[in-house]
Amino acid sequence: MMSERTITDIAAYMSDLGQRARAAARAMARAATAEKNQALMAMADAIEQRRPELVAANRVDLEQGAAKGLDAALLDRLELTEGRIDDMIAGLRQIAALPDPVGAITDLNFRPSGIQVGRMRVPLGVVGIIYEARPNVTADAAGLCLKSGNATLLRGGSEAFASNQAIADCIRAGLVTSGLPADAVQVVGTTDRAAVGAMISMPEYVDVIVPRGGKGLIERISREARVPVIKHLDGICHVYIDAHADLDKAFAIAMNAKTQRYGTCNTMETLLVDQTVAATILPRLASAYREKGVELRGCALTREILPAINAATPADWDTEYLAPILSIRVVAGLDAAIDHITAHGSAHTDAIVTEDYGRARRFIREVDSSSVMVNASTRFADGFEYGLGAEIGISTDKLHARGPVGLEGLTSVKFVVLGNGEVRG
Repeated sequence: MMSERTITDIAAYMSDLGQRARAAARAMARAATAEKNQALMAMADAIEQRRPELVAANRVDLEQGAAKGLDAALLDRLELTEGRIDDMIAGLRQIAALPDPVGAITDLNFRPSGIQVGRMRVPLGVVGIIYEARPNVTADAAGLCLKSGNATLLRGGSEAFASNQAIADCIRAGLVTSGLPADAVQVVGTTDRAAVGAMISMPEYVDVIVPRGGKGLIERISREARVPVIKHLDGICHVYIDAHADLDKAFAIAMNAKTQRYGTCNTMETLLVDQTVAATILPRLASAYREKGVELRGCALTREILPAINAATPADWDTEYLAPILSIRVVAGLDAAIDHITAHGSAHTDAIVTEDYGRARRFIREVDSSSVMVNASTRFADGFEYGLGAEIGISTDKLHARGPVGLEGLTSVKFVVLGNGEVRG
Protein backbone atom coordinates (compact mmCIF):
# COMPACT_ATOMS: atom_id res chain seq x y z
CA MET A 1 0.00 0.00 0.00
CA MET A 2 1.42 3.38 -0.99
CA SER A 3 1.83 6.06 1.67
CA GLU A 4 1.66 9.75 0.98
CA ARG A 5 4.80 11.21 -0.47
CA THR A 6 6.65 14.05 1.21
CA ILE A 7 6.96 16.64 -1.53
CA THR A 8 8.72 19.88 -0.79
CA ASP A 9 8.29 21.56 -4.19
CA ILE A 10 4.68 21.06 -5.29
CA ALA A 11 5.05 23.18 -8.42
CA ALA A 12 8.00 21.13 -9.66
CA TYR A 13 6.25 17.86 -8.80
CA MET A 14 3.07 18.82 -10.64
CA SER A 15 5.05 20.11 -13.62
CA ASP A 16 6.79 16.73 -13.83
CA LEU A 17 3.43 14.92 -13.76
CA GLY A 18 2.15 17.25 -16.45
CA GLN A 19 5.12 16.69 -18.75
CA ARG A 20 4.77 12.93 -18.40
CA ALA A 21 1.02 13.15 -19.04
CA ARG A 22 1.57 15.24 -22.17
CA ALA A 23 4.04 12.68 -23.53
CA ALA A 24 1.63 9.84 -22.72
CA ALA A 25 -1.24 11.71 -24.41
CA ARG A 26 0.59 11.55 -27.73
CA ALA A 27 0.89 7.79 -27.42
CA MET A 28 -2.75 7.44 -26.34
CA ALA A 29 -3.98 9.44 -29.34
CA ARG A 30 -2.58 6.80 -31.69
CA ALA A 31 -3.49 3.77 -29.55
CA ALA A 32 -5.65 1.18 -31.30
CA THR A 33 -9.09 0.36 -29.97
CA ALA A 34 -7.96 -3.21 -29.23
CA GLU A 35 -5.06 -1.94 -27.11
CA LYS A 36 -7.34 0.34 -25.10
CA ASN A 37 -9.89 -2.40 -24.56
CA GLN A 38 -7.17 -4.82 -23.50
CA ALA A 39 -5.96 -2.29 -20.92
CA LEU A 40 -9.49 -1.76 -19.57
CA MET A 41 -10.05 -5.50 -19.19
CA ALA A 42 -6.65 -5.90 -17.54
CA MET A 43 -7.50 -3.10 -15.08
CA ALA A 44 -10.76 -4.86 -14.22
CA ASP A 45 -8.90 -8.14 -13.70
CA ALA A 46 -6.32 -6.43 -11.47
CA ILE A 47 -9.04 -4.94 -9.28
CA GLU A 48 -10.66 -8.38 -9.01
CA GLN A 49 -7.38 -10.02 -8.06
CA ARG A 50 -6.41 -7.32 -5.56
CA ARG A 51 -9.69 -7.05 -3.68
CA PRO A 52 -8.06 -7.73 -0.29
CA GLU A 53 -5.54 -4.92 -0.88
CA LEU A 54 -8.29 -2.47 -1.85
CA VAL A 55 -10.35 -3.38 1.21
CA ALA A 56 -7.31 -3.02 3.48
CA ALA A 57 -6.42 0.39 2.00
CA ASN A 58 -10.01 1.53 2.30
CA ARG A 59 -10.09 0.42 5.94
CA VAL A 60 -7.17 2.78 6.62
CA ASP A 61 -9.12 5.66 5.10
CA LEU A 62 -12.28 4.78 7.02
CA GLU A 63 -10.43 4.54 10.35
CA GLN A 64 -8.64 7.83 9.77
CA GLY A 65 -11.88 9.45 8.64
CA ALA A 66 -13.74 8.29 11.74
CA ALA A 67 -10.88 9.58 13.93
CA LYS A 68 -11.14 12.97 12.20
CA GLY A 69 -14.89 13.11 12.88
CA LEU A 70 -16.19 12.67 9.33
CA ASP A 71 -19.98 12.35 9.36
CA ALA A 72 -21.79 9.12 8.58
CA ALA A 73 -22.85 10.22 5.08
CA LEU A 74 -19.27 11.02 4.05
CA LEU A 75 -17.98 7.77 5.53
CA ASP A 76 -20.64 5.91 3.56
CA ARG A 77 -19.50 7.55 0.29
CA LEU A 78 -15.92 6.72 1.21
CA GLU A 79 -16.48 3.02 1.87
CA LEU A 80 -15.48 0.46 -0.76
CA THR A 81 -17.99 -2.32 -0.19
CA GLU A 82 -17.79 -5.58 -2.14
CA GLY A 83 -20.70 -4.32 -4.23
CA ARG A 84 -18.90 -1.10 -5.09
CA ILE A 85 -15.78 -3.01 -6.07
CA ASP A 86 -18.02 -5.18 -8.29
CA ASP A 87 -19.39 -1.98 -9.82
CA MET A 88 -15.89 -0.68 -10.60
CA ILE A 89 -15.03 -3.94 -12.34
CA ALA A 90 -18.30 -3.98 -14.27
CA GLY A 91 -17.88 -0.30 -15.20
CA LEU A 92 -14.44 -0.86 -16.74
CA ARG A 93 -15.70 -3.84 -18.72
CA GLN A 94 -18.72 -1.86 -19.86
CA ILE A 95 -16.48 0.96 -21.12
CA ALA A 96 -14.42 -1.61 -23.04
CA ALA A 97 -17.62 -2.75 -24.78
CA LEU A 98 -18.61 0.76 -25.88
CA PRO A 99 -17.82 2.01 -29.40
CA ASP A 100 -14.55 3.91 -29.66
CA PRO A 101 -15.31 7.51 -30.71
CA VAL A 102 -11.72 8.33 -31.67
CA GLY A 103 -11.04 8.50 -35.40
CA ALA A 104 -14.69 8.43 -36.47
CA ILE A 105 -15.22 10.68 -39.52
CA THR A 106 -18.65 12.19 -40.06
CA ASP A 107 -20.28 14.70 -42.44
CA LEU A 108 -17.86 13.86 -45.25
CA ASN A 109 -19.04 15.80 -48.29
CA PHE A 110 -17.67 16.61 -51.74
CA ARG A 111 -17.14 20.28 -52.47
CA PRO A 112 -17.34 21.83 -55.98
CA SER A 113 -13.54 22.06 -56.01
CA GLY A 114 -13.27 18.27 -55.83
CA ILE A 115 -12.06 18.03 -52.23
CA GLN A 116 -13.94 16.13 -49.56
CA VAL A 117 -14.43 17.84 -46.17
CA GLY A 118 -15.44 16.05 -42.97
CA ARG A 119 -15.01 16.06 -39.21
CA MET A 120 -12.95 13.55 -37.25
CA ARG A 121 -13.25 12.76 -33.52
CA VAL A 122 -9.99 13.30 -31.64
CA PRO A 123 -9.00 13.11 -27.95
CA LEU A 124 -8.87 16.29 -25.87
CA GLY A 125 -5.31 15.44 -24.76
CA VAL A 126 -4.70 15.61 -21.00
CA VAL A 127 -7.75 15.64 -18.72
CA GLY A 128 -7.33 16.72 -15.11
CA ILE A 129 -9.99 15.39 -12.74
CA ILE A 130 -10.38 16.74 -9.20
CA TYR A 131 -12.84 14.89 -7.00
CA GLU A 132 -13.87 14.22 -3.42
CA ALA A 133 -14.67 11.24 -1.23
CA ARG A 134 -15.77 8.48 -3.61
CA PRO A 135 -12.72 6.33 -4.50
CA ASN A 136 -14.64 4.49 -7.25
CA VAL A 137 -14.33 7.70 -9.30
CA THR A 138 -10.64 6.83 -9.75
CA ALA A 139 -11.49 3.75 -11.79
CA ASP A 140 -14.46 5.29 -13.62
CA ALA A 141 -12.55 8.41 -14.66
CA ALA A 142 -9.42 6.49 -15.65
CA GLY A 143 -11.46 4.12 -17.80
CA LEU A 144 -13.38 6.85 -19.63
CA CYS A 145 -10.29 8.93 -20.29
CA LEU A 146 -8.36 5.91 -21.52
CA LYS A 147 -11.08 4.71 -23.93
CA SER A 148 -11.43 8.22 -25.37
CA GLY A 149 -7.69 8.32 -26.06
CA ASN A 150 -6.73 10.82 -23.38
CA ALA A 151 -4.10 10.86 -20.67
CA THR A 152 -5.38 11.90 -17.26
CA LEU A 153 -4.21 13.38 -13.98
CA LEU A 154 -6.41 12.37 -11.04
CA ARG A 155 -6.45 14.24 -7.77
CA GLY A 156 -8.78 12.59 -5.29
CA GLY A 157 -9.81 13.83 -1.87
CA SER A 158 -7.42 13.49 1.04
CA GLU A 159 -9.93 11.35 2.92
CA ALA A 160 -9.63 8.61 0.24
CA PHE A 161 -5.87 8.80 -0.31
CA ALA A 162 -4.96 5.18 0.51
CA SER A 163 -7.93 3.80 -1.45
CA ASN A 164 -7.16 5.92 -4.51
CA GLN A 165 -3.51 4.86 -4.53
CA ALA A 166 -4.46 1.19 -4.28
CA ILE A 167 -6.85 1.55 -7.23
CA ALA A 168 -4.14 3.46 -9.12
CA ASP A 169 -1.80 0.48 -8.70
CA CYS A 170 -4.42 -1.70 -10.44
CA ILE A 171 -4.79 0.84 -13.23
CA ARG A 172 -1.02 0.98 -13.79
CA ALA A 173 -0.89 -2.81 -13.88
CA GLY A 174 -3.52 -2.85 -16.62
CA LEU A 175 -1.69 -0.25 -18.68
CA VAL A 176 1.63 -2.10 -18.43
CA THR A 177 -0.04 -5.41 -19.38
CA SER A 178 -1.45 -3.88 -22.54
CA GLY A 179 1.73 -2.08 -23.54
CA LEU A 180 0.26 1.40 -23.13
CA PRO A 181 2.27 4.05 -21.24
CA ALA A 182 1.92 3.80 -17.46
CA ASP A 183 1.87 7.61 -17.33
CA ALA A 184 -1.44 7.66 -19.25
CA VAL A 185 -3.16 7.60 -15.84
CA GLN A 186 -1.42 9.31 -12.92
CA VAL A 187 -2.90 9.77 -9.45
CA VAL A 188 -1.43 12.73 -7.61
CA GLY A 189 0.66 11.38 -4.73
CA THR A 190 0.06 14.17 -2.23
CA THR A 191 -2.91 15.60 -0.36
CA ASP A 192 -1.38 19.08 -0.29
CA ARG A 193 -4.06 21.49 -1.53
CA ALA A 194 -1.39 23.37 -3.47
CA ALA A 195 -1.41 20.46 -5.94
CA VAL A 196 -4.92 21.47 -7.01
CA GLY A 197 -3.84 25.05 -7.57
CA ALA A 198 -0.93 23.86 -9.67
CA MET A 199 -3.02 21.46 -11.76
CA ILE A 200 -5.57 24.09 -12.74
CA SER A 201 -2.79 26.52 -13.69
CA MET A 202 -0.89 24.37 -16.22
CA PRO A 203 -2.48 25.00 -19.64
CA GLU A 204 0.77 23.89 -21.24
CA TYR A 205 0.19 20.38 -19.86
CA VAL A 206 -3.53 20.09 -19.05
CA ASP A 207 -6.22 20.66 -21.69
CA VAL A 208 -9.37 20.50 -19.56
CA ILE A 209 -10.33 20.18 -15.87
CA VAL A 210 -13.33 18.22 -14.60
CA PRO A 211 -14.20 18.94 -10.94
CA ARG A 212 -16.46 16.44 -9.17
CA GLY A 213 -17.56 17.33 -5.68
CA GLY A 214 -19.31 19.94 -3.61
CA LYS A 215 -20.29 23.40 -4.75
CA GLY A 216 -17.39 24.99 -2.86
CA LEU A 217 -14.83 22.92 -4.76
CA ILE A 218 -16.41 23.63 -8.13
CA GLU A 219 -16.71 27.36 -7.46
CA ARG A 220 -13.04 27.51 -6.50
CA ILE A 221 -11.94 25.61 -9.60
CA SER A 222 -14.12 27.75 -11.87
CA ARG A 223 -12.80 30.96 -10.32
CA GLU A 224 -9.10 30.12 -10.31
CA ALA A 225 -8.54 27.79 -13.28
CA ARG A 226 -6.43 28.86 -16.23
CA VAL A 227 -7.57 25.69 -17.99
CA PRO A 228 -11.08 25.17 -19.47
CA VAL A 229 -13.48 23.55 -16.98
CA ILE A 230 -16.33 21.07 -17.64
CA LYS A 231 -18.76 21.49 -14.75
CA HIS A 232 -22.12 22.15 -13.22
CA LEU A 233 -22.62 24.07 -9.98
CA ASP A 234 -26.18 23.23 -8.92
CA GLY A 235 -28.89 20.76 -9.76
CA ILE A 236 -32.04 22.79 -9.13
CA CYS A 237 -34.32 20.56 -11.20
CA HIS A 238 -38.04 21.11 -11.82
CA VAL A 239 -41.03 19.02 -12.78
CA TYR A 240 -43.99 20.98 -14.17
CA ILE A 241 -47.41 19.30 -14.07
CA ASP A 242 -49.33 20.90 -16.91
CA ALA A 243 -53.08 21.51 -17.12
CA HIS A 244 -53.20 18.78 -19.79
CA ALA A 245 -51.23 16.19 -17.82
CA ASP A 246 -52.24 12.60 -17.25
CA LEU A 247 -52.39 12.83 -13.46
CA ASP A 248 -51.43 9.20 -12.88
CA LYS A 249 -48.28 9.78 -14.94
CA ALA A 250 -47.71 13.04 -13.10
CA PHE A 251 -47.98 11.34 -9.71
CA ALA A 252 -45.50 8.60 -10.62
CA ILE A 253 -43.01 11.04 -12.16
CA ALA A 254 -43.18 13.57 -9.31
CA MET A 255 -42.67 10.82 -6.72
CA ASN A 256 -39.76 9.20 -8.55
CA ALA A 257 -38.05 12.48 -9.39
CA LYS A 258 -37.93 13.40 -5.70
CA THR A 259 -37.76 10.18 -3.70
CA GLN A 260 -35.84 7.64 -5.81
CA ARG A 261 -32.63 9.23 -4.43
CA TYR A 262 -32.34 12.48 -2.53
CA GLY A 263 -28.66 13.35 -2.83
CA THR A 264 -28.18 13.46 -6.61
CA CYS A 265 -27.86 16.44 -8.92
CA ASN A 266 -30.80 15.28 -11.08
CA THR A 267 -33.27 14.98 -8.19
CA MET A 268 -36.28 17.31 -8.42
CA GLU A 269 -36.04 20.19 -5.94
CA THR A 270 -39.10 22.24 -7.03
CA LEU A 271 -42.48 20.99 -8.20
CA LEU A 272 -44.52 23.36 -10.36
CA VAL A 273 -48.25 22.63 -10.74
CA ASP A 274 -50.77 24.28 -13.03
CA GLN A 275 -53.50 25.99 -11.00
CA THR A 276 -56.28 24.10 -12.82
CA VAL A 277 -55.10 20.68 -11.57
CA ALA A 278 -53.41 21.65 -8.30
CA ALA A 279 -56.39 20.91 -6.03
CA THR A 280 -56.69 17.44 -7.55
CA ILE A 281 -53.07 16.27 -7.63
CA LEU A 282 -51.46 18.02 -4.64
CA PRO A 283 -53.35 16.28 -1.80
CA ARG A 284 -52.53 12.89 -3.31
CA LEU A 285 -48.87 13.80 -3.70
CA ALA A 286 -48.66 15.35 -0.23
CA SER A 287 -49.96 12.15 1.38
CA ALA A 288 -47.40 10.04 -0.50
CA TYR A 289 -44.55 12.44 0.27
CA ARG A 290 -45.56 12.41 3.95
CA GLU A 291 -45.23 8.63 3.99
CA LYS A 292 -41.71 9.00 2.57
CA GLY A 293 -40.76 11.60 5.18
CA VAL A 294 -40.42 14.47 2.70
CA GLU A 295 -40.81 17.98 4.13
CA LEU A 296 -42.95 20.19 1.88
CA ARG A 297 -42.59 23.96 1.53
CA GLY A 298 -45.20 25.76 -0.54
CA CYS A 299 -46.22 29.10 -1.98
CA ALA A 300 -49.38 30.82 -0.74
CA LEU A 301 -51.60 29.12 -3.32
CA THR A 302 -50.09 25.72 -2.45
CA ARG A 303 -50.80 26.30 1.24
CA GLU A 304 -54.45 27.09 0.50
CA ILE A 305 -54.67 23.47 -0.68
CA LEU A 306 -52.16 22.04 1.81
CA PRO A 307 -52.47 24.29 4.89
CA ALA A 308 -50.36 22.01 7.10
CA ILE A 309 -47.13 22.43 5.12
CA ASN A 310 -44.44 25.04 5.72
CA ALA A 311 -44.34 28.30 3.81
CA ALA A 312 -41.67 28.54 1.11
CA THR A 313 -39.30 31.49 1.34
CA PRO A 314 -37.74 33.22 -1.68
CA ALA A 315 -34.52 31.33 -0.92
CA ASP A 316 -36.26 27.98 -1.35
CA TRP A 317 -36.71 28.50 -5.08
CA ASP A 318 -32.92 28.82 -5.45
CA THR A 319 -31.90 25.96 -3.15
CA GLU A 320 -30.53 22.55 -4.10
CA TYR A 321 -31.63 20.60 -1.03
CA LEU A 322 -30.02 17.20 -1.74
CA ALA A 323 -32.35 16.08 1.05
CA PRO A 324 -35.99 15.00 1.61
CA ILE A 325 -37.27 18.57 1.21
CA LEU A 326 -39.40 19.78 -1.69
CA SER A 327 -40.62 23.25 -2.61
CA ILE A 328 -43.96 23.48 -4.45
CA ARG A 329 -45.37 26.37 -6.46
CA VAL A 330 -48.77 26.65 -8.10
CA VAL A 331 -48.47 28.56 -11.37
CA ALA A 332 -50.90 30.18 -13.79
CA GLY A 333 -49.91 28.08 -16.80
CA LEU A 334 -47.05 27.11 -19.10
CA ASP A 335 -45.64 30.61 -19.50
CA ALA A 336 -45.46 31.08 -15.73
CA ALA A 337 -43.77 27.71 -15.33
CA ILE A 338 -41.14 28.55 -17.94
CA ASP A 339 -40.62 31.97 -16.36
CA HIS A 340 -40.02 30.34 -12.97
CA ILE A 341 -37.52 27.85 -14.39
CA THR A 342 -35.72 30.62 -16.26
CA ALA A 343 -35.44 32.72 -13.09
CA HIS A 344 -34.55 29.98 -10.60
CA GLY A 345 -33.28 26.94 -12.51
CA SER A 346 -29.65 25.87 -12.81
CA ALA A 347 -29.83 24.74 -16.47
CA HIS A 348 -29.43 21.12 -15.38
CA THR A 349 -32.63 19.07 -15.93
CA ASP A 350 -36.28 20.11 -16.16
CA ALA A 351 -39.39 18.12 -17.10
CA ILE A 352 -42.97 18.72 -18.18
CA VAL A 353 -45.84 16.28 -17.73
CA THR A 354 -48.46 16.88 -20.42
CA GLU A 355 -50.51 15.12 -23.07
CA ASP A 356 -50.54 18.26 -25.24
CA TYR A 357 -47.97 17.91 -28.02
CA GLY A 358 -47.80 21.65 -28.72
CA ARG A 359 -47.12 22.50 -25.07
CA ALA A 360 -44.47 19.81 -24.89
CA ARG A 361 -42.79 21.26 -27.98
CA ARG A 362 -42.81 24.73 -26.48
CA PHE A 363 -41.32 23.49 -23.23
CA ILE A 364 -38.43 21.63 -24.83
CA ARG A 365 -37.75 24.58 -27.16
CA GLU A 366 -37.92 27.37 -24.58
CA VAL A 367 -36.44 25.79 -21.43
CA ASP A 368 -32.70 26.35 -21.77
CA SER A 369 -31.35 23.41 -19.76
CA SER A 370 -28.83 20.70 -20.61
CA SER A 371 -31.59 18.06 -20.38
CA VAL A 372 -35.27 18.80 -21.03
CA MET A 373 -37.82 16.01 -20.63
CA VAL A 374 -41.41 15.25 -21.54
CA ASN A 375 -43.35 12.78 -19.39
CA ALA A 376 -40.26 11.30 -17.72
CA SER A 377 -38.49 11.59 -14.37
CA THR A 378 -35.53 13.93 -14.04
CA ARG A 379 -33.65 11.01 -12.47
CA PHE A 380 -32.99 9.68 -15.98
CA ALA A 381 -30.44 12.47 -16.59
CA ASP A 382 -27.21 10.51 -16.48
CA GLY A 383 -24.85 8.88 -18.92
CA PHE A 384 -25.85 5.29 -18.25
CA GLU A 385 -29.58 5.94 -18.77
CA TYR A 386 -28.83 7.95 -21.92
CA GLY A 387 -26.90 5.04 -23.40
CA LEU A 388 -23.55 6.79 -23.05
CA GLY A 389 -22.12 4.28 -20.59
CA ALA A 390 -20.40 5.68 -17.55
CA GLU A 391 -20.05 9.46 -17.33
CA ILE A 392 -17.34 11.78 -16.10
CA GLY A 393 -19.91 14.31 -14.90
CA ILE A 394 -22.67 16.60 -16.14
CA SER A 395 -22.05 19.94 -17.79
CA THR A 396 -24.51 22.82 -17.72
CA ASP A 397 -22.19 24.99 -19.81
CA LYS A 398 -22.79 25.42 -23.53
CA LEU A 399 -19.17 24.86 -24.60
CA HIS A 400 -17.67 22.36 -25.21
CA ALA A 401 -19.87 19.58 -23.81
CA ARG A 402 -23.40 19.86 -22.45
CA GLY A 403 -25.38 17.37 -20.38
CA PRO A 404 -23.90 14.01 -19.29
CA VAL A 405 -20.26 13.87 -20.38
CA GLY A 406 -19.30 10.40 -21.58
CA LEU A 407 -16.79 9.21 -24.15
CA GLU A 408 -17.85 11.63 -26.89
CA GLY A 409 -17.73 14.55 -24.43
CA LEU A 410 -14.08 13.71 -23.76
CA THR A 411 -13.25 14.19 -27.43
CA SER A 412 -13.28 17.12 -29.81
CA VAL A 413 -13.44 17.34 -33.58
CA LYS A 414 -11.07 18.54 -36.25
CA PHE A 415 -11.75 19.10 -39.92
CA VAL A 416 -10.17 16.66 -42.34
CA VAL A 417 -9.82 17.39 -46.05
CA LEU A 418 -9.28 14.65 -48.62
CA GLY A 419 -8.04 15.64 -52.03
CA ASN A 420 -6.46 14.29 -55.20
CA GLY A 421 -4.11 17.05 -56.19
CA GLU A 422 -6.69 19.87 -56.16
CA VAL A 423 -5.36 23.42 -55.86
CA ARG A 424 -7.31 26.59 -55.17
CA GLY A 425 -7.78 28.86 -58.15
